[in-house]
Amino acid sequence: MAERQQKEHGIPSSIILAQGLLESGAGLSTLAKASNNHFGIKCADWAGEKIYYDDDTKDECFRKYKLVLDSYEDHAAFLRGRSRYASLFLLNPTDYEAWAFGLKKAGYATDPAYAFKLISIIEGYDLHRFDLGISMNGTSKGVGKLTGKNTDKSVSPNSMGSIDAFLSHKVLKNNGVRYVTALAADTYGSIADEFNVSEERIRLYNDVSAAAGLNPGSYVYIYPKKKNASREFSSHTIQPGESMYSISQHYAVKIEKLYQLNQMPYSLGAKTGQTLKLR
Repeated sequence: MAERQQKEHGIPSSIILAQGLLESGAGLSTLAKASNNHFGIKCADWAGEKIYYDDDTKDECFRKYKLVLDSYEDHAAFLRGRSRYASLFLLNPTDYEAWAFGLKKAGYATDPAYAFKLISIIEGYDLHRFDLGISMNGTSKGVGKLTGKNTDKSVSPNSMGSIDAFLSHKVLKNNGVRYVTALAADTYGSIADEFNVSEERIRLYNDVSAAAGLNPGSYVYIYPKKKNASREFSSHTIQPGESMYSISQHYAVKIEKLYQLNQMPYSLGAKTGQTLKLR
């Protein structure tokens, strides 16, 4: 249902699922069980059944639905039908971060941490895969028209499968962050297009400038890198030819965090033999 709403209305599947999980307590809240209302939508402009429930104030009026699916349908209609949410539909329907902050700014919830809670749920449960048309087992669900079939039967233990129509990159994880390995003809723009995100965001995730080129074999992260390396890597001794940037890419750590961890000024580069803290 969430994927259908994304296709029909342009609302990210991950946002729909995260809001449903948060607002309904994963379907277990009193309101959700009594009214099938999974999005906390109140009674304004509502001619259907109602239920009264203590929320910000006592005995607030909420919409009541016959089926949970009706709640999903009404959620899309609710966002589509109100001018204060109009700017959201100008966003990329896979940009869950922008949608999360946009919903908070538009007044969907009073909780000041609402956007961060949605993003945490999306990233914690990997819900962004539904924005990109990825199934639970990591294989493409064919949201776009396939240009060919993936005949590679060997799957790495860390493989997340190939995404959508292009089937040209295998998505892996490093330090819990998804990445692809650049092929000979790749650019940051072509990889951004493949995964339905902006080139600016891909460059931001990889700590590169707008003018930087892409070399074959390079890791290209399609999610933000972490603040620390994974637990098995506490330090790294710099080898000849390495840079702070290459180390940051190797361990999937944001370069600014690598500098901060080691209390180094940004003007100072990597020195061979120096031991860097990674956590």
